[in-house]
Amino acid sequence: MEETENRRQTCCFTGHRPEKLQVPESLIVEKLDLAIQTAICNGYRTFISGMAKGVDIWAAEQVLSFRKCNPQLTLVCAIPYPGYERRWDQKWKTRFQDIIQTANAVHYISQKASYRVYQARNVWMVDHSSLVISVYNGSKGGTQNTLAYAKKQPGCAIEVLTFP
Repeated sequence: MEETENRRQTCCFTGHRPEKLQVPESLIVEKLDLAIQTAICNGYRTFISGMAKGVDIWAAEQVLSFRKCNPQLTLVCAIPYPGYERRWDQKWKTRFQDIIQTANAVHYISQKASYRVYQARNVWMVDHSSLVISVYNGSKGGTQNTLAYAKKQPGCAIEVLTFP
C-alpha cells in the first residue's frame, strides 16, 4: 500500500541533452519550473532525476529550489553507476555534485557502466512514478525510449514540454 501511495505522489523527468535541444537553457528551465509547480499543486511530493546533462540536471535544480520553501518535497537521484559524470566538463560535474550532495536520496542502478544501464535507469524511474515530465523534440534516443515505455504503464501520466 505505501509503495503504491508513494508512486502516486512521485514524478520523474526525461529529456534531451543540451546539444540535442538547441534551445537556450533559460527557456527550458522556465517551462520545467511551471510543470513542476503544477505537479506540486497536484500533490506530487517526490521527484526523480536521472542526472544526465541537460533536462535532468535542470529539473533537479528546480526541485531543490522549490524544496527551500517546501521541505516536504523530496529529490531522488537515479544514477546509472558510480562515476557516471567522470568524463563531463567541470561545469556539469560541479552541478551534478552539488545536486547529489543536497538530494534526499541517491540510487545507483548498477555498480558498473554498461550500455543497458541507461535504459534500466529510465525503467526504474518510470516504475517508481505516476507522472513523467519530458522535454522531447521527436528525435530518437533515450528520451523517446523512456516515453514509449511510460505509455505502456497503467496509471502513468506523461507531460511533454515542446519548443518551437
